[in-house]
Amino acid sequence: MPTAILTGPPVPGSPLEGHLRSLGYDVRTAPGAEEARSLLASAPAAERVALVDTRFVGHVHALRLALTDPRFPAAAVPGALTAQPGARAALLRAMAVVAESASTVTGSAPGPHRTAATSTASTTVTVSSAPFADRVAAAFDAQGPGVHRPDLGSLVAVVPVDTTAREEAESALAAVDDEAVRLRSAVKARDGFFTTFCVSPYSRHLARWCARRGLTPNQVTTASLLTALIAAACAATGTRGGFVAAGVLLLLSFVLDCTDGQLARYSLQYSTLGAWLDATFDRAKEYAYYAGLALGAARGGDDVWALALAAMVLQTCRHVVDFAFNEANADATAAAPGGKAVTGTPTAALSTRLDSVGWTVWARRMIVLPIGERWAMIAVLTALTTPRTVFYALLIGCAFAACYTTAGRVLRSVTRKAVRTERAARALTDLADSGPLAEGVAALLRRPARALPGLLPFLIALTGGAVVVATASLAPLDGPWPAVAALVYVLTSGLAVARPLTGALDWLVPPVFRAAEYGTVLVLAARSEVNGALPAAFGLVAAVAYHHYDTVYRIRGGSGAPPRWLVRATGGHEGRTLAVTALAAVLVTRQSDFPLALAALAAAVALVVLAESIRFWVSSGAPAVHDEGEPA
Repeated sequence: MPTAILTGPPVPGSPLEGHLRSLGYDVRTAPGAEEARSLLASAPAAERVALVDTRFVGHVHALRLALTDPRFPAAAVPGALTAQPGARAALLRAMAVVAESASTVTGSAPGPHRTAATSTASTTVTVSSAPFADRVAAAFDAQGPGVHRPDLGSLVAVVPVDTTAREEAESALAAVDDEAVRLRSAVKARDGFFTTFCVSPYSRHLARWCARRGLTPNQVTTASLLTALIAAACAATGTRGGFVAAGVLLLLSFVLDCTDGQLARYSLQYSTLGAWLDATFDRAKEYAYYAGLALGAARGGDDVWALALAAMVLQTCRHVVDFAFNEANADATAAAPGGKAVTGTPTAALSTRLDSVGWTVWARRMIVLPIGERWAMIAVLTALTTPRTVFYALLIGCAFAACYTTAGRVLRSVTRKAVRTERAARALTDLADSGPLAEGVAALLRRPARALPGLLPFLIALTGGAVVVATASLAPLDGPWPAVAALVYVLTSGLAVARPLTGALDWLVPPVFRAAEYGTVLVLAARSEVNGALPAAFGLVAAVAYHHYDTVYRIRGGSGAPPRWLVRATGGHEGRTLAVTALAAVLVTRQSDFPLALAALAAAVALVVLAESIRFWVSSGAPAVHDEGEPA
């Protein structure tokens, strides 16, 4: 159980101790700094600790935001400070700095207007009449890594210095509905139109209902997955009743998908595992539903597996564009020639002007077809039309959204002079998923690659990808040309990553690799005209896409890319592309062998990447995260 140490003389009638106990804290009292340090040292080493001034007046949710959020090593609001186990040593050092500062003041503790300064380890801390927790927080900030201070908005968190100030604080406290603020803040600040106006107004109340019954976000996430899988099974029946039930259940699954995040924000139950489950289950639900629609269409005599696979390929490539662009620019430094800072670009200025007009904000959010709009469209069209119509609408909408977002990002990249960091280059290289073949080529060509112009890595990757997909589309499958094109793709893939990916458009290299690999599998399976080849290809792309999403979420969670042995064991994108083209050349004339080979490859990749992914996320010591920027 976490320990909260109340510092200062008791305040009669204060509900503070009860509030802290309601947040799960074991409350102890320390009249002075030495007693507080002693209690802190005796607290369980594996538990969170908090320092709270006895005079604190504030909303319970203000304390909750400061003292229970698992994402930050240390956090504070006026009069209250918390530290997780990993920050306990820094907290003790900060308390020592405060004690040393206080000892430099003549006489007793500093009076209302007295201050003293001390310098320790090249940091300067000013001591005044501020609450002990605030002085420790300032010392903690000075020595790093810093204290998170949540945005309280209208919530109250103060330490009044006299009776009048306390009465004013209590009056301000009564004027704000703590629970209403908590419920409102459970909803994501930036979301799509459908989610904001058609789901969140009631899903947040469902989130509160779940919190009051002890349900966790991970349990709700799992319920959302199961509901979507049942929806996919209903769609697979191929009946009109099944399609209607599938549409309704898909919408219910999305409501639960919104609820799990709102429950996490409402109860501050953030976790690394939860963020991973939420992100990967979204993809699993959507792609399982595509497979259900394809099975249902097949029962009615309509083969739409190629459309289902194309929809999965397009959607995954869209996400890789989002991920790669964000990673490339997350910590880029804008600078013009001569070292002058760049304040903006024409593209960014236009975007700002559009956002200043209310309706354009929602229009721009809707035309990128985010998950809420996309799932609503899929659900309604499933209930009212056919799977083929669903996939046509999905492909048209996603293709338009992809062109819109990618074009804007390309314009921003070429008009904004930016210096990208080594971290960004490393992230793009990890997202590229280069296997041993491309690594070998890159090692051989690293020296000449340093002289390549900035745009050339992207153009080389694009050329290699276009060659392999075009050859797979046009050349005889049982001839040598698809495999030859795949070898060319291996060479261009290695050359494209032979130097750090710091160019203006180098963030497009990973999406090009994804499109080339997935597109080659799709084209070869479709052209083979072998029964079962497309469903097997769907499974293979799903397994590989899971690996690529897993890579993204590890990077975004601050845990780094998957281990290199995993990338080498799965062959890398170029190795898998070469393997599939070779299998097509050898087995396409043997009707049953090609689908079996694709299915075996899919099973092998899925087994390896799932085992490593589950091992990592279940045992990961990565800090708790909750990603508010989930892509469309």
